[in-house]
Amino acid sequence: MIEVENIKVAIGAVDILHDVSLRLEPGRLVTVIGANGAGKTTLLRTLSNVVTPHAGTIRFDGRPTAGIKPHVLARAGLVHVPQGRQIVPGLSVRDNLVIGADRVAGLDRDAIAAGLEREFARFPVLKERQHIPGGNLSGGEQQMLAVSRALMMRPKVLLLDEPSLGLAPQVVTTILKALRGLADDGLAVLLVEQLALLALSIADEAHVLQRGRVALSGPARDLRKDRAVIESYLG
Repeated sequence: MIEVENIKVAIGAVDILHDVSLRLEPGRLVTVIGANGAGKTTLLRTLSNVVTPHAGTIRFDGRPTAGIKPHVLARAGLVHVPQGRQIVPGLSVRDNLVIGADRVAGLDRDAIAAGLEREFARFPVLKERQHIPGGNLSGGEQQMLAVSRALMMRPKVLLLDEPSLGLAPQVVTTILKALRGLADDGLAVLLVEQLALLALSIADEAHVLQRGRVALSGPARDLRKDRAVIESYLG
């Protein structure tokens, strides 16, 4: 679903990404890990065309993404869950879920109803709290809402930036388990995550970013067992 070939990204005079390449296929969960400032968030922003690379190519579903607006990519199925959740705090949980499916994805009433049923089954707490403002949810509930809002759009590719940030371990486990299930059901998932060992425990493949370059790549289970990876990149 995603093919990235030798992309380079600079913000102002600062080079952020250097010749980064990766692939993401349906039914696979790929994680990108690395220290703060390694370029992980910039990578996701580049894949969703919020940031424009100055070299290299990105293909989504076989087609180059150059020049395509982020909302057009989202409607086509490339959906990005950024850091900070960015829910609409004054809207109810239900309306937060509906807004993306309706205004961005353009789904009809029956598809939206089916999506709500599916997401309420995935995260039952959202059903229980569907009529309260999203801003009244706990941090973990807001993250569940952000993930479910993205899934309401029926993505082909799901990009997630640090979904565990600031959350209790039990909530993190619930969310990561849901992501693993989505990949097992055929979705292509690209997960940027600071909790590297947890990410490696659920991922199929992993890329370690270091100072904007892919320092290591391979099966996640192998990287998780590699002492050099743990000592050099994961502390």
